Amino acid sequence: MDRGSLLAVSVLCWSCGVVTAIRRADLFPFGTSNGDSLLAEGDDETSMVLFLPKPFYFYNTQFSKLYVATNGIISAQDLPMEKQYVDDGFPTDFPVVAPFLADLDTSGGRGQIYYRVTETPGVLNRLTWEVSRGFPDAKFAPTHAVVATWENVAAYEDSSRSSGPSNKLNTFQAVIGYDETDSYVLFLYPEDGLNFFGTKQKEFYSLGIETAARVGFSRGEVKYFFFSRTEGPFYSVTSDEESVKNLNRVGNTGTPGLWLFHTGRQYSFDNIVPASVGGPIVTAPPRGFVPDTTTPEFVLYTFGPESHEDSEHSLTQYPQPGSPEPSNSPSEDSGRLLGSEPRYGSEPVEIEYAPPEQTQRVVEGGSREGLEQIPQLPLEVVDLYPPDRNTPALTPGGYVVSVEEEDVNFDTRVIQYTTDNKETCARFQQQCSQNAFCSDYATGFCCHCHPGFYGNGRDCLPDGAPQRVSGKVSGTVSVQSTPVPLNNIDLHAYIVVGDGRAYSAISEVPEPLGWALMPVSPIGELFGWLFALELPNSQAGFKTTGAKFTRHAEVQFYPGNHRLSILQTGRGLDEHNLLTVDTVVNGNVPFVPPGAEITVEPFKETYQYYPSVVTSTSAREIKVVSASRGTESYSLNLKQNITYRECRHDNRASSPETLQITMERVFVMYVKEERILRYAVTNKIGPVGADPVAPELVNPCYSGNHDCDTTAMCIPQEDQNYECQCATGYGGDGRNCYDIDECAEGVSSCGEHSECLNLPGSHRCHCIRGFEFANDGRTCVGRPKSQCELHRDSLQDREGVGIGSHIPQCDSDGRYRQLQCHGSTGYCWCVDSSGQERQGTRTPPGTTPTDCNRAEQPKTECEYNRDRAQSSGSDGLPDPGLYVPQCNTEGQYVPLQCLGSTGYCWCVDPRGQEIPGTRTSPDTPPTDCDKPYVPERPKTRCEHHRDSVQTTTREGLPLAGAYAPQCDERGEYLPQQCHDSTGYCWCVDSTGQERTGTRTQPGSARVDCSRTDEPPPFTTRCQLHREHVLSSEREGRPSVGAYVPQCDENGEYVPQQCHDSTGYCWCVDSSGQERTGTRSAPGTPSVDCSNPDEAPRPRTHCERLKESVLTGSADGSPLTGAYVPQCDEDGQYYPRQCHGSSGYCWCVDSSGQERTGTRTSPGSPSVDCSRTEEPEAPKTECEQHRERAMASSQDGGPAVGGFVPQCDAEGRYLSQQCHGSTGHCWCVDSRGQERPGTRTPPGVTRVDCDRRPDPVPPYTRPESVCERWRASLMEHYGGKPEPQQYLPQCQSDGEFSPVQCYGETTYCWCVDQDGREVAGTRSHDAVKPACLPSVAPPTVLPLPRPDVTPPTHADVTLLYAQGQKIGALPLNGTRIHANRSSTLLTLHGSIVVGIAYDCRENHVYWTDLSARTINRAFMVSGAEPEILISSNLVSPEGLAVDVQRRLMFWVDSSPDIIEVANLDGSQRRTLFDKDLVNPRAIIVVSSKGTLYWTDWNREAPKIESSTVNGQNRRVVVSDGIGLPNALTYDYSTDQVCWADAGTKRLECVSPNGSGRRVIHPNLNYPFSMVYYRDHFYYTDWRRDGVIAVNRDSSKFTEEYLPDQRSHLYGIAVATNHCLPGSH
Repeated sequence: MDRGSLLAVSVLCWSCGVVTAIRRADLFPFGTSNGDSLLAEGDDETSMVLFLPKPFYFYNTQFSKLYVATNGIISAQDLPMEKQYVDDGFPTDFPVVAPFLADLDTSGGRGQIYYRVTETPGVLNRLTWEVSRGFPDAKFAPTHAVVATWENVAAYEDSSRSSGPSNKLNTFQAVIGYDETDSYVLFLYPEDGLNFFGTKQKEFYSLGIETAARVGFSRGEVKYFFFSRTEGPFYSVTSDEESVKNLNRVGNTGTPGLWLFHTGRQYSFDNIVPASVGGPIVTAPPRGFVPDTTTPEFVLYTFGPESHEDSEHSLTQYPQPGSPEPSNSPSEDSGRLLGSEPRYGSEPVEIEYAPPEQTQRVVEGGSREGLEQIPQLPLEVVDLYPPDRNTPALTPGGYVVSVEEEDVNFDTRVIQYTTDNKETCARFQQQCSQNAFCSDYATGFCCHCHPGFYGNGRDCLPDGAPQRVSGKVSGTVSVQSTPVPLNNIDLHAYIVVGDGRAYSAISEVPEPLGWALMPVSPIGELFGWLFALELPNSQAGFKTTGAKFTRHAEVQFYPGNHRLSILQTGRGLDEHNLLTVDTVVNGNVPFVPPGAEITVEPFKETYQYYPSVVTSTSAREIKVVSASRGTESYSLNLKQNITYRECRHDNRASSPETLQITMERVFVMYVKEERILRYAVTNKIGPVGADPVAPELVNPCYSGNHDCDTTAMCIPQEDQNYECQCATGYGGDGRNCYDIDECAEGVSSCGEHSECLNLPGSHRCHCIRGFEFANDGRTCVGRPKSQCELHRDSLQDREGVGIGSHIPQCDSDGRYRQLQCHGSTGYCWCVDSSGQERQGTRTPPGTTPTDCNRAEQPKTECEYNRDRAQSSGSDGLPDPGLYVPQCNTEGQYVPLQCLGSTGYCWCVDPRGQEIPGTRTSPDTPPTDCDKPYVPERPKTRCEHHRDSVQTTTREGLPLAGAYAPQCDERGEYLPQQCHDSTGYCWCVDSTGQERTGTRTQPGSARVDCSRTDEPPPFTTRCQLHREHVLSSEREGRPSVGAYVPQCDENGEYVPQQCHDSTGYCWCVDSSGQERTGTRSAPGTPSVDCSNPDEAPRPRTHCERLKESVLTGSADGSPLTGAYVPQCDEDGQYYPRQCHGSSGYCWCVDSSGQERTGTRTSPGSPSVDCSRTEEPEAPKTECEQHRERAMASSQDGGPAVGGFVPQCDAEGRYLSQQCHGSTGHCWCVDSRGQERPGTRTPPGVTRVDCDRRPDPVPPYTRPESVCERWRASLMEHYGGKPEPQQYLPQCQSDGEFSPVQCYGETTYCWCVDQDGREVAGTRSHDAVKPACLPSVAPPTVLPLPRPDVTPPTHADVTLLYAQGQKIGALPLNGTRIHANRSSTLLTLHGSIVVGIAYDCRENHVYWTDLSARTINRAFMVSGAEPEILISSNLVSPEGLAVDVQRRLMFWVDSSPDIIEVANLDGSQRRTLFDKDLVNPRAIIVVSSKGTLYWTDWNREAPKIESSTVNGQNRRVVVSDGIGLPNALTYDYSTDQVCWADAGTKRLECVSPNGSGRRVIHPNLNYPFSMVYYRDHFYYTDWRRDGVIAVNRDSSKFTEEYLPDQRSHLYGIAVATNHCLPGSH
């Protein structure tokens, strides 16, 4: 199958049934009682190394040890700190098996993590079974398994920012099974195991930036070209939060929640191969949910890079039985689900959107059959309290930027469309209500209710008619710590739409819960909102949601802090047009005394409307009056979301952003005698903040004080007048209305082959038997056979089938009858809509069949295993000869089990496990299992051994690879034992122990085990050791790189042993144990092992350290560039030590510690280390700095390429410091801080640091891009960069160093000759990545032309400078359109800093710090840059364009001047060259002719202004600012605003200095900023991205992080028209 055509979200194909998800009981056994180790509690814990008895293959590499980590992963290498991987996607730098990679935390007892390596037959047998199902052609007999289980683990939470620990816990499991050549991995997610789907990033916890969990595999970095490393292959099972939610709803094994992958092979293994059992499988919907198939807009499909070329082939094509396998590995693509796209490197993936309800079935010849309905997964309930219209969607990488304390987990990005496979009314009109019409739009179709009806088009109800609601209520509510269950009790509601009155009744509510639920009127308030009385310019909820929605409400009571969650799900309209709503309530409520009366004061509630979700918060006061307690008061706070499916193809006026419900009356009561709880509400809906009207002036239609019939509409007229009009489908005068029977009066819309059903106010058409609705939803046409009918007819037509076979029974519509009975056996059972048996419903003949309308009961273990076996075949029937467990009416195992195909019978215990000794053959009477089995004689040791070995599967089939001992008739071990699977034979003694030297290979002559008088040939320990290693592989060869012991002619260990692969040698004793201190490295003299009596001396500290360095890398070779200590012949440190790579030398004491003040640079005289060390004086600041630098690497030496400060004899900083690697020199003050303007590159006369520096003489060569960039950043850091801040590392010739790092951190990467990052080289390890030199070879290809590529179809675009390019980031309104980001212009060798836009002529202008130029380009495709100014510029930074006067202004931060010129570069002149220390940002307010700029003189920073001609210069702000980097102007408030990298604040002030206010108090590291429509967008050097801040809410709304990380500089807004004030 073509990889590009795989679905990212698993859907249910037309022929698939619904299968129950796995339960916790279906996990592999785990816990300390099963031999598991327990991982320590914590946030970032890693297990002790788990040594494997035999290595396993992951991808095509062998590993012999594993680590289990808190954060949901298993690795073959010890893990780095979590911050280096937990928030990143695949691939990882190290090998990873990730069932749920997220920031997990088990601190405080919140969950346990278990792990073990096992050879237990039960585990291995189940693995064999699962692999044989998922990979039928695999010949896999696992020898070992690793089981890791995360039980009830929690997400990390910042205790300082959360009110308490979350109750959302996850349980999942990973099992690795392997043999000598292959490995397979199972991921298991029980149906209730996933309750959160991502975790927040620690670094930005307060922002709520959340990352969806990653599931999949990564090989980690792999070597190439001996010294280099690159990204290895990886495989992602999930792509976003929605796909994580589906992990326990779907699977690739035939069982939801069970995922199987082929993960490694000894030879030729490219990437992970998923299993595929009959296509993707979807779980049965969770209780309380009915699958919805009405809206096509919301299912996300992910396609590979080829799919967009041919949209006709973009849907999944599952291989049919017998179809050829794809050209790649078997089943490699057929089971790839949930966005599981195996990719190498950064292969792009395109996103398409296609209808969720239909999938096309490909038949022979490539044609497509009709579209079939498929169930959808439930709506996700979002959590948005309080509402905020600026809540962002997911940003790239799955981040959610939250604007409130609560999570915002809905993603409006999915509401996008493609014209490929566009849905039209011609094909999908049947999705509209019969009382609606369908309209086609550019991107799809929408349904609209006919006049006289209202709703969302998919569900329409007659105007003005009363509505009825029915449903069930379930859950558990605690009253005074006593839980009270509600088991599907009835709920009914009646709504008088014309008055806005809603009455609800819940029956069979037990005491005391009935009294306690009286204050919970929000249960009934939902119906009030759905059918509220509408005031002008408003609409009731049903017009927005239709009949299918999900409401999630949280109720909190004060005092007492009782909390109750309410989940209400609209299931749609039934055949009588009645709305069905199911309710689930869980939590606790205050105790209300029996007989109490409840009073709820009137209140108002504001509803916020977003795409596909409505949210609200409200508070109301409740009085409880009782005889026993008097009057009590409570406050009830409500937060709720109502999610629904919205059609957004039409561009008509959308729903209002906010509406207000006025709850005028709330009445509650509990009728103890009838156990009925009643709610009544009267409410209206209208615009927020509408002017109140005196009651006497309110029209009766709006006040409800009219006399219209309850089935009539009140139509307001002028003043107090109104008119009554009977509702649609009713007749009469409006005061008295009656239902019109459209069927009887012949005015229905039903056509041929249909029948009419009258409904209150409407009617419904049904197709008669054998017909179904066509695509128009109106016409009845002959329908094809249903799945039930196809199933039935296929069995009836099959030869030899019928007698004794179950033939399914179908109803008149072709659906499976709920109750199915077997004609031959008399057994009956219930089935679901796909014909699958419902658990726990099977009854034997002669008993009353199960009522199939009642709720399902969970399956017992016996029923689960029985049903699984009964549907094991490809045709849904049991495989021939398969053992099917027999269960009794209670679902328990029948004590006597038999295998019909063989006739064998045996007794089982309650868990279905065979009782040893009870198995009987077909020709013997079965054991009486009702009485204890008493053997004729006690079992012997051999019989116990034999019976404890499982030799058959649960189904009774032989189990490959199991060895069972052979016993004689007396129960003793046969003298000769043989392994049936391998063919090896050997002799044993009376205890079953193998006699040494008697084992023979298959095909060779066996030893005569009956000759006990002749001792068998003796095999020495060395020979056994050698034979074990040589036979470790299946082919009889040793493992590659394995050590093979050497034995002499007598079979004893040779005294000196050597490893052929590594070259290391050592001495051993007679038992083969290494003698301490005798190991020698390759190429060094080996120890004389001929004198065993002379005990070698123990290795010294120096020798141990030296050996650890020489074998420190993963492959046992020395660490490149590491310091290797020098030891004398006695193993002691030489007094003088030198670093071979850097040339530095120093003296050490006897413990190897450096003696202070003895370090010398290469080429300088060394210190005499033989003289006695004088007492140390306290270390100075310089000496401490130098010491830290000297021990900055992992091996205790200096970091390669790191700067080591030079101190004088007194320990003070030398006034001139030089970098040993780069050759740069500079002057420093007494604190070691660089003095600006004193740095010189190598080969240039150095500044005299003992006097005030003169101007630096002209360089013999111009500064390079690297040097200019470094100097610019150094200036921005104020000469004092922090350890984590980035400074480009340059070579002596000015070129970029091949390795670049963030300051003193280990976060490093490789760059090319232009300083651009080489993809896949990022490393967090102490050993920096091995990078090839960045200098280009003599012959290079010409650089591409710097052509402009403007964004398409973008009215507003953010332009940002990022090093050698200008990026384009379109805006959709004020939202960042991240997936449409692009590169506007690539400028090789440049450092773009300032950026500005001319809206009149559509030009972008920028300053180039590297070329020292000012440039512009026309923003049309193919335009090339134009240099405007190229002389007398030193450090051009901020840039501004005066559109009205056609001028440009810029600052030059080295000569500290502000200049101006025409837009073509002519008439250049200096505006200011005095009283400027470090000018940075500059803006011009063209409409006012005013100029503003920042000067971050660190002693006295300020913001100044003047006219554009340089007059009226004055200081606007000078107090309370630090490093005012960014500057912009808010035209709506006429304020100048700045972002400060020192104070971290975003502030605004009026031009006269008044009205100063803080917009945001805690930025990261802003550099440049622009304002657009109530939002500030600034570039941030800490996040290396663009961050948006809402001016009014003062909150971060979203961020954009470019794929390639480096600092972003200037930012500007480009529009297709000039904005107000800008011209």
